[in-house]
Amino acid sequence: MSICETVETVLGSKPLSKIGITLTHEHVHLNFNEFYVPPPTNLQSFLDDKINLKNVGFIKQYPYSNKYNLTFNDTDSAQAVIEDVKLFRTFGGGTIVENSSHGLNRNILLMINISEQTGVNILAGTGYYVANVQDVSTLKMTEEEMYNMMRTELQEGCIDYPKIKAGFIGEVGSSWPIADFEKRAIRATAEVQEQLHCSVSFHPGRDKAAPSEIMRLYQEAGGDARRAIMSHVERTLPDVEEVVEFAEAVQCYCQFDLFGVECSFYQLNPMIDMPSDAQRVKYITRLQEEKQLHRVLLSHDIHTKHRLTSFGGHGYSHIMSNIVPVLKKHLTTEEIELLIVGNPRTWLSQHL
Repeated sequence: MSICETVETVLGSKPLSKIGITLTHEHVHLNFNEFYVPPPTNLQSFLDDKINLKNVGFIKQYPYSNKYNLTFNDTDSAQAVIEDVKLFRTFGGGTIVENSSHGLNRNILLMINISEQTGVNILAGTGYYVANVQDVSTLKMTEEEMYNMMRTELQEGCIDYPKIKAGFIGEVGSSWPIADFEKRAIRATAEVQEQLHCSVSFHPGRDKAAPSEIMRLYQEAGGDARRAIMSHVERTLPDVEEVVEFAEAVQCYCQFDLFGVECSFYQLNPMIDMPSDAQRVKYITRLQEEKQLHRVLLSHDIHTKHRLTSFGGHGYSHIMSNIVPVLKKHLTTEEIELLIVGNPRTWLSQHL
């Protein structure tokens, strides 16, 4: 079995050896307005306005209750994203894997512009996000139609920008319980992955049973677990021992991709206490103890304005500027290099 030594970016094929420090789950443009949550009545006046010094503290607590914050597909967010990707580059960043799949308003032209202006590689994803963001015609798609679309985008070019090929499948979204549309998308993803040996990234529903069920559907349809990422493990499997058990049993990548989120109240599932960055680091050191670091990936999943530095947030450089220095207290230089360079490179390599 040979290994393909290149990866498809929005500026064309690039050697895997040149991708450098890689964030495997980010967004530079998406429509997240479907996830608006009404604010507490006494905070309505603060959360109705654009982000400013008087309300940014409230927005950090209730990020999904500010419509301007959720609008991550306007001119304001695009300019802020460009500035933050430049900052990521100054901290040694090399590549961003953009996870805005169908249903999230992917913008390949913006990805091209960002990559050209910053020198950071960007990979566009294909596949389908959760059912409740899809239009009626998409919801009616058959498994075969989904398969054909993803295969076309990976091999020939994206339907909305035919000159550019997708570089991976993701994020493939599902809710809980998993909807019929989402099951078809998971199975179609597995079929494409089996044929093309490509990389895959899954978004699980907010229930601790979701990751295992996704991987069951995926593997039964022929997908290779070693080529797949399970995103958002820290908000889905809040007990670190559950993460260890999942990593050992399934052998996919476990992605801690909410670095920078420091609000324990999680609006999209109040029954879950969102962990802090300090807890995320503890989860990673626990996986290191179990010799599972080769299955760990790190990212931020930035998808709202308030997490960009122009709006008082941490930006795409947060892991490099703030988390890596902490990891140095617990891991060797080689182990950190594995997390931010080696594991992403291995995930993206195609075993032909």
